[in-house]
Amino acid sequence: MSYLFTSESVSEGHPDKVADQISDALIDNFLAFDKNSKVACETLVTTGQVFLAGEVKSKTYLDVQQIARDVINKIGYTKSAYMFDGNSCGVLSAIHEQSPDINRGVDRSSPEEQGAGDQGMMFGYATDETDNYMPLALELSHRLLIELALLRRENSDIDYLRPDAKSQVTIEYSDENVPQRIDAIVISTQHDDFDPSDAVMLARIKKDLIGILIPRVVAKLPADIQKLFTDNITYHINPTGIFVIGGPHGDTGLTGRKIIVDTYGGKGGHGGGAFSGKDPSKVDRSGAYATRHIAKNLVAAGLCKEVLVQVSYAIGVATPTSINVETYGTATVALTDGEISKKVATLFDMRPYFIEQRLKLRTPIYSETAAYGHMGRTPEIKIVTFSNPMGETVSEEVETFTWEKLDYVDKVKAAFKL
Repeated sequence: MSYLFTSESVSEGHPDKVADQISDALIDNFLAFDKNSKVACETLVTTGQVFLAGEVKSKTYLDVQQIARDVINKIGYTKSAYMFDGNSCGVLSAIHEQSPDINRGVDRSSPEEQGAGDQGMMFGYATDETDNYMPLALELSHRLLIELALLRRENSDIDYLRPDAKSQVTIEYSDENVPQRIDAIVISTQHDDFDPSDAVMLARIKKDLIGILIPRVVAKLPADIQKLFTDNITYHINPTGIFVIGGPHGDTGLTGRKIIVDTYGGKGGHGGGAFSGKDPSKVDRSGAYATRHIAKNLVAAGLCKEVLVQVSYAIGVATPTSINVETYGTATVALTDGEISKKVATLFDMRPYFIEQRLKLRTPIYSETAAYGHMGRTPEIKIVTFSNPMGETVSEEVETFTWEKLDYVDKVKAAFKL
């Protein structure tokens, strides 16, 4: 019997995502000037205020207030009418030095023996139902909001949009776990103020999102996904009626409160640890990226159609306490999942130092991860530039989303004789 599955996404202007983006901008600036920085920073945003807290060990000094303001302005909170804007909000920093007890467990005389920055388990997932090996409901939820943000910045066809927004997509699957159609789409977008009784304006928002946004999204999708957009989709557009009060004025935002949006939309598993605001010594982040890298390469190599990879660590210990692979019965080789797990452990060195090296994680690449998902993105090589209060400016070439590269497909095929 067919079934429904739903995933959601939130825009870059959602208060939790504002907090994530500030935290990751701090990570990038610390790493730009000191590659060995150890950082765990959290951000809280609310009406007219930003609070920064956390622990840092670094040789550099940053103007964290200005970094926060720049992020807020870039997102689009630039008007006093929003009750939160980058130029006028207060920014309070309570960032202090990292605990030596934590640092003792990470740093080693031999870099290769670097210990995990925390205990815990991390998951990576991949499926062949989309070209980027991501769950379809989440992929579409992200795409809706990415396109909505483009429309907002164009300020042409739709000129009333504000930065905060949420989306949700429900997919009908067959018994064979194949997407059949889109059952429902929910979009709530913040907009400029108008009379709540203005039925014409409410109707215009619904008409614009269904008639302008949806076709733009569909046009950028592969043909097989376009076919899922039928005339039988149920749309819920701003179902509460109006959405003027939003962003940090409408709801307090915190770093790390959208971890399912950040990963797989409820598919697979999640260890519970957030990513944003953490340098790569924190295995909550690097371990999750590494397991996604494994999962994506396993599916792309044809080993299975769907896979969940788990890794776990003890704080201060380099070697993982476990590596587990679950193929959901889709493996194409005559091996148990336990046997597959053992082979995977020999292919991918999951000690923290080697993850950092393999995926080039000690570079300032994290700001882009903080909205629209950490997984399923396209790797790019680009030049980034940072400045600090001492008048220093650094530029370097970085590679983003390295955990999305299919650079182990041949190794997987050789190991499993595919």
